[in-house]
Amino acid sequence: MTLKHSLQALALAAFLGAPASAMAQGVKAPAGGKKISNELLGIFFEDISYSADGGLYAELVENGSFEYSPAERDGWGPGTAWKQIRPGHSLGTLQVRMDSPIHPNNPTYMRLHTERVKEYYDYAGFKGFGLENSGFDGIAVKAGAKYDFSAFFRNFGATKQVRVVLGVPQGWGKDPKVLAEATINVADAEWKKYEAVLTPAEDCANGILQVLVLNHGDLDVDMVSLMPQDTYKGHGLRKDLAEALAGLQPKFMRFPGGCVVHGGGDGFWDTYRWKTTIGPKEQRRGLKNTWGYHQSMGLGYYEYFQFCEDLGMEPLPILPCGVSCQGTNGGWSMKTQAQDVVPMNEMNEWVDEALDLIEWANGDVNTKWGKKRAEQGHPAPFNLKYLGLGNEEKITPEFEERFKYIYERVRAKYPDIVIVGTAGPGSHKGNPDYENGWRIADQTGVDVLDEHYYEPRDYFLNNQQNYDNYPRDRKTKVYLGEYAAKDKKLADALYEGLYLLGVERNGDVVTMTSYAPLFAKKNHESWNPDLIYFDNTSVVLTCSYYVQQMFGKTAGDYYYGDVATFEGGDKYQGTSAVLNTKKGELYIKLINAAAEEKTATIDLSKFKGISSKALMTTISGASLDVENNFNAQPVAPFGKEIKVAKNMSLAVKPFSANVITIKVK
Repeated sequence: MTLKHSLQALALAAFLGAPASAMAQGVKAPAGGKKISNELLGIFFEDISYSADGGLYAELVENGSFEYSPAERDGWGPGTAWKQIRPGHSLGTLQVRMDSPIHPNNPTYMRLHTERVKEYYDYAGFKGFGLENSGFDGIAVKAGAKYDFSAFFRNFGATKQVRVVLGVPQGWGKDPKVLAEATINVADAEWKKYEAVLTPAEDCANGILQVLVLNHGDLDVDMVSLMPQDTYKGHGLRKDLAEALAGLQPKFMRFPGGCVVHGGGDGFWDTYRWKTTIGPKEQRRGLKNTWGYHQSMGLGYYEYFQFCEDLGMEPLPILPCGVSCQGTNGGWSMKTQAQDVVPMNEMNEWVDEALDLIEWANGDVNTKWGKKRAEQGHPAPFNLKYLGLGNEEKITPEFEERFKYIYERVRAKYPDIVIVGTAGPGSHKGNPDYENGWRIADQTGVDVLDEHYYEPRDYFLNNQQNYDNYPRDRKTKVYLGEYAAKDKKLADALYEGLYLLGVERNGDVVTMTSYAPLFAKKNHESWNPDLIYFDNTSVVLTCSYYVQQMFGKTAGDYYYGDVATFEGGDKYQGTSAVLNTKKGELYIKLINAAAEEKTATIDLSKFKGISSKALMTTISGASLDVENNFNAQPVAPFGKEIKVAKNMSLAVKPFSANVITIKVK
């Protein structure tokens, strides 16, 4: 590799997220620019399509707390993902119990009654009585990596030996091939956590975990866990998925939803309660997921805030406002949608949810909730800046009354918190929810209003001027919190990119955006499209991911509309120029969604001390129909070094999104 190519590779690596060796000094913005938000691109995490359990949360055992229920999915129960095993013709019985649990929030556990463990007719294989877990579509492990096994046991009578086996199934009637194992002596008559480290001898994509009792008598078991030691920054998140999010360089993260926030289709009883997602894992309360599965809450509010800190993102938690999603009880399919509504004389409970969350995030260790945060391992405040109230609820009179009730009390106690309201589902002009959402925003002076819309790709192509005419004197700014073109081809990504150029142009009005949904696990998709697809061993970054990454990595604080233009351009071409005064970098974005090469002219005369060379990064494909999937990923960024002049022209490839990064002294 030549020196020139080495420099280009290093430059592209820096664009894709590798740490730079040095940072340019800050610069002053020249005249002619418009001050815009420097937090324009973030991420929205909702536990949909197994995004958390079986996804970002690195736990490998499914239903380790035995809390699955037929109320969550037909046919489910405490034994889901488990099976009773009795190798060596051992005998025993398995009993589901709830009479004396580790904690009331985690009531279900299993009692293993072992009757016979002697090898039958000198059987030379496995022996014992117990349970086998198949994980989330299998347990994937790597040779030589270390995995922390843990479980809570309660023993009755003499000490029990428990054999823990990580293995590969070999077919019916055969013992699994052992990848790693450990034996634990369980003596305590009260619930106690026992641990062991397993190091598999080879890679396996479809393993199982067995827990075998080797002695007669009774033993209770709960909270079975197998967690890789190598997680993102050691905080329990699956490393490759977390790194994919880090690669976007998001400025904030909205969580935990989405319809997850307020009960989705099941009603307000199923509302997410943040207080039951913090503290020791065995004391957290699982919840039926809106999308038809179980949330263990192993990924809870503490982990969300910690992840935001790890990535340098502002946390944006969303809390309910006392009404359910309008899709409750089949409402999405009914002409008249309905909401479950909290009586006004019970609304102070939901006010406290918000006030206590702010104290938990920002209070010192001497406050009630700040102390709880410190006890979990984070004595320093998280410095919460944003708080969302409501998630795309239908803007009914009941919603309006309850939103104002919470909003006024949070604003009175914490005037510096930036409060994000909602414009309802389908946030388009003329929609009654949109109009009422903005009316309430104007009345209350809420800081930011969250707009949502999912549309065919042509909507984004044909509405690039959507925010051009939003009032500039309005106190309330816009957060485009959920949006996506309704497919995952390169065309969708490029049209979304053209639309984002319009958003960037209006970065004085639109302060934040986040594509949605973020994740989907293969064979468990609840929505289409999604930004990132994955299975147990691989990750697919879509075309839209790379366009989002382009905007995330080129955030700035000043916009210039007269720097770049396309000769003979139309709606299929778009440009933007953004200056990051802190980094001393100018980003020129050029998108050409047409089938022909186009020429862009660039005028840099207003910028002083520009570098003579720059990195041009291109995302392109052979046609608008290409897409990244599990079989092929034909679209990925490519970088090359180009020369820079005060006035220059560039040939821009068809079907491409490009950004030129220029150092400015």
